[in-house]
Amino acid sequence: MARVIDTRELTPVTKLLVLEAPLVARHAEPGQFVIVRVDAHGERVPISLTDFDAIAGTITVVVQQVGKTSGLICALEPGDEVLDLAGPLGRPVDLPAEGHAVLVAGGFGAGAIYPLARELQARPVLVSVIVGARTAELVVLRDLLEPACDEFLVCTDDGSLGHHGFTAQLLAERLEGGAQFTDCFAVGPMAMMRAVAEVTRPYGLRTQVSLDPIMLDGTGMCGACRVTVRGETKLACVDGPFFDAHAVDFDEAVVRSKMYVDEERAAAALVGAR
Repeated sequence: MARVIDTRELTPVTKLLVLEAPLVARHAEPGQFVIVRVDAHGERVPISLTDFDAIAGTITVVVQQVGKTSGLICALEPGDEVLDLAGPLGRPVDLPAEGHAVLVAGGFGAGAIYPLARELQARPVLVSVIVGARTAELVVLRDLLEPACDEFLVCTDDGSLGHHGFTAQLLAERLEGGAQFTDCFAVGPMAMMRAVAEVTRPYGLRTQVSLDPIMLDGTGMCGACRVTVRGETKLACVDGPFFDAHAVDFDEAVVRSKMYVDEERAAAALVGAR
């Protein structure tokens, strides 16, 4: 079991949780994730690590409520326990030792880029962060990300904060303006990561994306996160979650990300009906 130490509501449907997990915290690296199962009747879900503190023995995750299980996790409060927590899983992301990295996050993907920003800044690497959300109220983790980067930029779909438009559009403007980025990392909805990949492709800018949206089992047993990279079949959970964005078959990845949408809606409706 893992005890919930602290929680913070980031938006009405997004929650930050700090969990007591000393073994995971001791071995975790940027880009990895954990598997959480709330109770004996729940499913196992992969969640990207937002933070890990080996001294305190804690890990931090950010969860957005989109279905039954994520709703159960978001309902947890300090003192509650999750039945199972396994990790760290996945391969650590390949980070540069020098240069200027731009990290692009959509929605709660901001949680997954924070450990990358912190590690890059410590190397040291110049770090620019672009985060996107539908509205200003849905921009999360600014308090963590701003101190961990050299440049913090916000995009909102409705123009209520920062750039009026999408993250890929702002990234394109920066590149067209002569920004000398050496690496790009993107985490968020599949459509956003695909757009980022197409923006950076003409520049030959090394770009990595996290395919965590298609992960289910998280250990390679279910095969649901199969994806084609450079013509070879890979599993997002054990071979990733980060991959070369320009080598990913996004047509296939997008289809996989929508495989269980109907089941998720049905499960969420059952919870709401109780």
